[in-house]
Amino acid sequence: MSDRPVRVGVVGIGTMGYHHARVYRELFETTLVGVADADEARAAEVAAEFDTEVLDPGSLFEAVDAVSIAVPTPHHYDVAIDAIERGTHVLIEKPFVESVARGEELVERARERGLVLQVGHIERFNPAVRVLGDVVADQEVIAVDAHRLGPPPGREITDSSVMDLMIHDIDVLCSLVGGDVESIAAARARNVPQVTAILEFEDGVVGALTASRVTQQKVRTLSVTARECQINLDYIDQSVQIHRRSVPEYIVSEGDVRFTHVSVIEQPTVKNGEPLKAELSSFAECVRTGDAPVVSGEDGLRALELAMQIEDCVARPLKRTPVAGGR
Repeated sequence: MSDRPVRVGVVGIGTMGYHHARVYRELFETTLVGVADADEARAAEVAAEFDTEVLDPGSLFEAVDAVSIAVPTPHHYDVAIDAIERGTHVLIEKPFVESVARGEELVERARERGLVLQVGHIERFNPAVRVLGDVVADQEVIAVDAHRLGPPPGREITDSSVMDLMIHDIDVLCSLVGGDVESIAAARARNVPQVTAILEFEDGVVGALTASRVTQQKVRTLSVTARECQINLDYIDQSVQIHRRSVPEYIVSEGDVRFTHVSVIEQPTVKNGEPLKAELSSFAECVRTGDAPVVSGEDGLRALELAMQIEDCVARPLKRTPVAGGR
């Protein structure tokens, strides 16, 4: 492809699709050719805002080099296979698809056609996650703990808390640890959309992930326990802190003795920015150069498979061990 801007479109102009259209309109390396949505009035409103056209999906695929697919998850496969068969590069919002078999088919068809297939795990493009990856590369990781919590959403979401929220941290966890997951345990709290999962990797690393739609505080954090340090990441603040050389110390104050730990805290520089812009810019660059995407279809499949196994665990009763005396 020449150095001209990549011609792009968006199918599905809900909350996420709207922002895809906005960012494509802002990026110098893309030209927003059109949008498509089952709600024609909504499509016309967004098209007018971003000075583009409303097209049916088929016409849009013929007019662009690449497309973002942000329709509800049950429709991902149908829209994506149509785009791929027409020779259009695709970015599919997470979760990738509803079934592993359909995801495998999309990956294979895109490979046969020489097309970029990227899955929208946006947290991989969070500047703090990129810094974390560099830090972890030199560490012996022992465990990873992630919390993705928040109040009930103000809009209808058909995906579960695992598929909508936890799947982000599943993908980040797998990108940090590598290797295969050997065992999974999971449970839902009090029959509400709050799930905690424990994933044990073949090398002994343990990941503990919690996702919730019932907390009254929005939390997006991830902590890595390594042999030589503790690394804390905040997705929202886009910050990373590294705690090293913790030293126990007794402090005497007004006759009271307190025990504490003093550690050296490093805060690497994180060049803050909008993850969606980084994600779509990277996608456009892959379309232009033919390079492999940061988050491939295979990555999306792995996160999907693990999320589905976690949901299977949640659906089964936990094997409980009685506690002596009821305590």
